[in-house]
Amino acid sequence: MHLQTTSAFALPDSLAAKADPALIAGDEKHFAAIAESLEQAIAELSERLDAERRAPGGAGQAAMERDLEIHRLTGRLRALRRFGLDLCLGHVVGADGTEPLYIGRLGLTDSEGRRLLVDWRSPAAEPFFAATHAHPMGLRSRRRYRWTRGRIGDYWDEVFTADGLERHAALDDQSAFIASLGGNRSARMRDVLSTIQSDQDAVIRAGSRGALVVDGGPGTGKTVVALHRSAYLLYADPRLGHRRGGVLFVGPHQPYLNYVADVLPSLGEEGVQTCTVRDLVAEGARASAETDPEVARLKSTVDMVGAIETAVRFYEEPPAEGMTVTTAWSDVWLSADDWAEAFRAVEPGTPHNEARDQILEELLAILTDKNDADVAPELFRKSLLLDRELTGTLDRAWPLLEAADLVGDLWTVPAYLRLCAPWLGPDEVRRLRRTDPRAWTVSDLPLLDAARQRLGDPEASARKRRHQASVDAERARMADVIDNVLAADDDGEGAVTMLRGQDLKDSLVDGAALPVADPEPLDGPFAHIVVDEAQELTDAEWQMLLLRCPSRSFTVVGDRAQTRHGFTESWRERLERNGFDRIDVASLSINYRTPEEVMAEAEPVIRAAIPDANVPTSVRGSGLPVVHGSVSELDSILDTWLAEHAEGVACVIGDPAFRETDRVRSLTPSLSKGLEFDLVVLVDPDAFGDGVAGAVDRYVAMTRATQRLVVLTGS
Repeated sequence: MHLQTTSAFALPDSLAAKADPALIAGDEKHFAAIAESLEQAIAELSERLDAERRAPGGAGQAAMERDLEIHRLTGRLRALRRFGLDLCLGHVVGADGTEPLYIGRLGLTDSEGRRLLVDWRSPAAEPFFAATHAHPMGLRSRRRYRWTRGRIGDYWDEVFTADGLERHAALDDQSAFIASLGGNRSARMRDVLSTIQSDQDAVIRAGSRGALVVDGGPGTGKTVVALHRSAYLLYADPRLGHRRGGVLFVGPHQPYLNYVADVLPSLGEEGVQTCTVRDLVAEGARASAETDPEVARLKSTVDMVGAIETAVRFYEEPPAEGMTVTTAWSDVWLSADDWAEAFRAVEPGTPHNEARDQILEELLAILTDKNDADVAPELFRKSLLLDRELTGTLDRAWPLLEAADLVGDLWTVPAYLRLCAPWLGPDEVRRLRRTDPRAWTVSDLPLLDAARQRLGDPEASARKRRHQASVDAERARMADVIDNVLAADDDGEGAVTMLRGQDLKDSLVDGAALPVADPEPLDGPFAHIVVDEAQELTDAEWQMLLLRCPSRSFTVVGDRAQTRHGFTESWRERLERNGFDRIDVASLSINYRTPEEVMAEAEPVIRAAIPDANVPTSVRGSGLPVVHGSVSELDSILDTWLAEHAEGVACVIGDPAFRETDRVRSLTPSLSKGLEFDLVVLVDPDAFGDGVAGAVDRYVAMTRATQRLVVLTGS
């Protein structure tokens, strides 16, 4: 980066009055200081990162600390290089007339420790977002910048006190902000940090204890709030840091995750894990939709998830009869009570497959205690481990299980399903039956997840044995080294003889060389989970997320009126039923995205199906009425729009045969959820379906438009 040599302002001729030096000279001076500090910070960070990478890697905790520091420095450096002066969002001036306080995506100080930018997440920055004319929060004025390709293309000022104009504010109220709402969209969510509004900021900065529900209709900024809240909580709440589990962000589908992919990095936060519910389970990528709504309903309940426990318990019954264990030295009787005692030795919470080793250890201890022969315990133990009758009986009573086999058996063995889910009627059992046990559907995923969590890794035991073999081999190697050192010692006395101590031998084992299983990054536990479009989650899917966040610290973002299968209860009722105990609800009611012309047509659509829908109030109009036409006009409508608009993105919703291009997407109503487009063309919306599901699909599709909506029907 080079020191700034040109103005940071590139105001168009129509805004020439805003280029008055009396209005922007202070900003220009401050930007020059920011540019110099950025150049210095990038150079210093680069040197520190190079030094860390050249430093010895170490082992154990030291290696982990080094990796974390490299990750931190790399993230900070990437953030500084990603932006230039547009790190700065704007500034505020206090009512006491002090110097402006500049707000940035990241905090920044100069070489003398002078604060040039305050991180947007800090308490000092809160008035920049939250102040209103009714509650000015101690401000005299506020200025927000609108950056375009690294330079300021517009800015707007607000004053909160009678003498605020003394700071030479360029007043235009909210005109620049409102204009920005109608700006062209792109394939990725655009940067909106500088336009966060007070109602959104209050939700972003709310505490993280318990579950916070953010309920809001289309265009209210729910997704903006969800993403910015993720970054804010990691900054502001030390209980949620990466070393304590970090934050998981769950979106509705992959196109949505692609759309918002740039937002968190633009906020200087690259440590948030993002996924869909499908991604939580290995089978999710190839799972199909459940075609029978009744089957989907039966599988979606908490009770069905609970049936997994019964399904596993079926394979955890100790043998009802005793057996004689024959060894080279004696015969030892292992009674049914002994088996039951060994099964009771499993520590609470141990996954089924990992518990088998605990049972085996207890059996070996029982048999060793009963053995009267004069034989070394280790030799006797080795003999027992080679006894196929003993290990075979254990394998039958407590077998190693695969989650896919367990869940597949529920759908292919009716008697097993009736045992595990006795509340199901005969017709329901028949309805759930299928011929292919592994023809996975989305409704199977919570059950597969519950089974995998309950069973654990079937390879854990084998991996543990390999791990122990590596430890033994490493100890033997260190023993040879110690013997060589002692042989070189002239008198065999002194401190060097301490090397014979077993504790020291163990401490010399190189743990970094031992095989370990890489944890699945989405298995958790996480300190906080943010869920967007949460209204669509079934009870069974909520259980998947609760398993990954024992603290039940959640941000739940959604709109009851956008639930395809209906949402008749309250958010509180829904979450309490699924195990949440501390619940707060915040409502967003201002529609910043959807023009009032579109909402005027969309509101009756959803009200007819859901009379109490939270339909937000639009703050702007586009001046473009909703267009109705024939399906045969689709190509000409798109060609005309593309010719008239050099930028922006359109979307055709409801025509699976339409082949999308770089600037025209083709989506189903469900896959359009959470996205936004300049032009939306609905193709034959009446074909979306009847009832609540059809109305919700039409409502969702209509409210994706930020400028123009076209509805095509007929042939």
